Amino acid sequence: MHKIAMLGTGLIGRFYTMSLLKYRGKDQIVVACASGIEEAQKFANEFGIPRFTGDLAEAIRDPEVDTVIVALPNFLHKKAVLLAAEAGKAVLCTKPLGLNGAEALEMLEAVEKAGVFHGYLEDLVYTPKTLKALESTQKGALGKVLWARSRETHAGPHSDWFWNKKLSGGGAIVDMGCHCIEIARSFIGKGNRPLEVTCWADTQVHPIDAEDHSVGLVRYDNGAIGQFEVSWTFRGGMDLRDEISGTEGTIWLNHWLRTGFELFTNVGQGGYVAEKAEGDTGWMFPVGDEIGSLGYVEMFLDMFNSMDKGVAPREDFYDGYVVNCIIDACYKAAETKRWEPVEIVNWRGGEGDHSSASTLVDYNEEYFLIKEEVMPSGSKKLILKHKVSGEISQTILY
Repeated sequence: MHKIAMLGTGLIGRFYTMSLLKYRGKDQIVVACASGIEEAQKFANEFGIPRFTGDLAEAIRDPEVDTVIVALPNFLHKKAVLLAAEAGKAVLCTKPLGLNGAEALEMLEAVEKAGVFHGYLEDLVYTPKTLKALESTQKGALGKVLWARSRETHAGPHSDWFWNKKLSGGGAIVDMGCHCIEIARSFIGKGNRPLEVTCWADTQVHPIDAEDHSVGLVRYDNGAIGQFEVSWTFRGGMDLRDEISGTEGTIWLNHWLRTGFELFTNVGQGGYVAEKAEGDTGWMFPVGDEIGSLGYVEMFLDMFNSMDKGVAPREDFYDGYVVNCIIDACYKAAETKRWEPVEIVNWRGGEGDHSSASTLVDYNEEYFLIKEEVMPSGSKKLILKHKVSGEISQTILY
């Protein structure tokens, strides 16, 4: 059993608390911390947490606490993590790890110097659909992954600090691009180094300094491309989708909209529907198990089971650091309108697979087979490449 300090009592702190208390069940949150003492007390009373405080250091240094969970606004992550490392406590931090790569590196170095367990709480890598898709991919179902596209869009975040660039570190890219980048990186393979990015970002709708819409490409050293699409301008709820394409197959994942639960009502249902839902009448898309669908359950199972076994979790602070470095390059590319390098201090991955993504298939002694297709007439068309001349031709078999 672990004794936990929950730092943050907003939406994410609530989801984290529900996940820990309802599913793993072995651990106990012994202190809740919020910026306002009344908010902390209300949260503690609701979830049966014995102590509450408005002081980060007090919560972290609580003698009963062995694990600190950081569910705070982005600008407070570094302070909380450094305090946890100083106190010798295991620390789990929500996304993004830092406001930028330099800050994330400082946090990574602090926990590693202190020798404490550290986990990067990137829930969307842990959704049941994603874990199953990753397993299939790692078993070779897609062949070599060529392209991984991840999309997260909605009408905008729920708290004021998200919209303040100084407090959040950016707009939609740092808020949601961190999810999409790590999803793509997981499918492409974390041992493959991100080399460079190109990115478009703009403020299309909201009166803010940060971007509310962005599309980016990340090129990896094995030739694969990771693509993210993020927006605070999308209307109709939250759209979470992934698409992974390889030499031998394709995976499509839809995590939030059109997942099998659709409800139409003229009168509404009188309350909360789902995260980022924009109304409670007309067609709605409720979610049967919200925290389960978003990956929180499997994420905390991995974190605490790994902690108990003394092994690294699927996502740790190094992963968070790499994601922050990619985001930094995205912001630079959005300004320069050029491909920009991803600068990572002390890369810990491997060398990318530089072999050609295509596989030469012999048709006969003279030709390689490029493609075989059955046509509407019932005939079979073969696209061939001559092994010596390189000439491409077609043959139709009736």
